[in-house]
Amino acid sequence: MSTRRNFIKQTTLATAGTLLFESVFANHLLNLPNLESFSKRQRHILLRSGWQVENIGDIAHTPAMLHLIEKYIPNALVTFWPYYHYLPNNEVKMLQKRFPTLKIVEGKLDADGKTASKELQQAFTEADFMLHNSGPATIGWADLVHFKKMGKPFGVFGVTYGLYGTPEKDILSQADFVYFRDSVSLQKAKDVGINAPIMTFTPDAVFSIDVTDDAKADAFLKANALETGKFICCIPKHRHTPMWLHPQKNRPLDASKNARNEEMKEHDHVPLREAITAIIRNTDHKILICNEDETEMSIGKEWLLDKLPEDVKPKVVWRNTPWLTDEAISIYKRSAGLFGNEMHSPIMCIAHGIPAIVVRWEEQSRKGIMWKDIGLDEWLFDFDKEADILRFVPTVLAMAKDTKKAKAKALKGKKFAQGLHRKSMKVVEKASKPQGK
Repeated sequence: MSTRRNFIKQTTLATAGTLLFESVFANHLLNLPNLESFSKRQRHILLRSGWQVENIGDIAHTPAMLHLIEKYIPNALVTFWPYYHYLPNNEVKMLQKRFPTLKIVEGKLDADGKTASKELQQAFTEADFMLHNSGPATIGWADLVHFKKMGKPFGVFGVTYGLYGTPEKDILSQADFVYFRDSVSLQKAKDVGINAPIMTFTPDAVFSIDVTDDAKADAFLKANALETGKFICCIPKHRHTPMWLHPQKNRPLDASKNARNEEMKEHDHVPLREAITAIIRNTDHKILICNEDETEMSIGKEWLLDKLPEDVKPKVVWRNTPWLTDEAISIYKRSAGLFGNEMHSPIMCIAHGIPAIVVRWEEQSRKGIMWKDIGLDEWLFDFDKEADILRFVPTVLAMAKDTKKAKAKALKGKKFAQGLHRKSMKVVEKASKPQGK
């Protein structure tokens, strides 16, 4: 009897162990890409991106490019190498939720191209191609130099040219392709003799972003009595982003830039307040004052909300907490439009067919020119020009009053921008193939 009981016990344990193994193995497979796709993988792309973590626009570059690669090079293995020295957990979770097979490596190269990070060294060794993502310049130009020294190809997608002393000038000519995100940068690059085999215009990668967080967006809208299609977003901004207020950067006060901000803050925000007032008094829309950079939360209260007429304030919501790119996009998608002094929130809007009006000035890079380049020049305003300031409020009010016409215009811009992405990604697909294949 004892022998029989032992046999049954051992058999039960063995069966349980087998079931446990099968369960764990099955769950593990759920977290991996399709096994068939492994056999079809043709390339390993090292993506250099992630320029800031305090700005949802800079954060947006990475998921936007990952979506483009997923769509047009579906069998590629991608390793994301963030430029910023760390990634917050919420950003990592956002990326892994949307791109569960994404690998992230951290680390920096020294002047000789060496790194203390084993993961980064492995990525450099195994990658077939390095892709430099959209940004205010080719920020990771030195990393491209070291990748090229290994005899490997690289490309640059959707950057502005002409900032930071242009140290990237020589290496850009060695790229397989360089896409500039505005026509002025493209022309300047040609004028100074940059001669990559393929050099043309393609808009910022963020025009193809698709991360969302509908649950957070719906909860925020409900808590603040904002109805879908019945509110318009507004984003303030100083001439210079006060990066000395970013805790992680730990930079000293830039007295010159701060003085310029103080000089122009009333000038640059009066038209926004007037537009908010016009919308509240002439339509049934509410206004959501939000932010792209975390330093803009206080600007929104001090230079917009607090200075509005008393009859306008009850229909204005001020977002006083940080948010991430996916929640912002879900909220923008539920809005009737956006206007303000930032660039990438408008791009996120156009990516989803939502009207967006952009303000720029001399201190900004040429990125605003993208609005002209994709056919939205009527929605681009230069606040250094009095004529543009005068037409600003009427244009914003027209967008708010005729949302159907405005949305049609936004969808046209979206189609044009994403059409250019489709063409440029064919070039990326060809250039990133492993050498010899």
